[in-house]
Amino acid sequence: MVVGVATVRLFIRESRSLKSKRRIVRAIKNRLRQKFNVAVSEVGALDNWQIVELGVVTVSGGREVVDGTFRAMRGLLESHPEAALAGMDCEYL
Repeated sequence: MVVGVATVRLFIRESRSLKSKRRIVRAIKNRLRQKFNVAVSEVGALDNWQIVELGVVTVSGGREVVDGTFRAMRGLLESHPEAALAGMDCEYL
């Protein structure tokens, strides 16, 4: 069993308030959950209205599957119209 943990940092270009940040973050989290069947939570930069830190976890029988999930996730986040991917760190347990 392989547990993949990713820390994702995003910059939200158009956000001018915490309310608009929450709207965008909620949509991103829902999209990741639905498309990749991962657990997602906002874990940092909670009071900053343009920076988002997400923790993402997935479990699989092999590392290749977890790697594939994280690669596909990166592609989706890089093409997001409202958020720019600032960084993504992955760990495997």
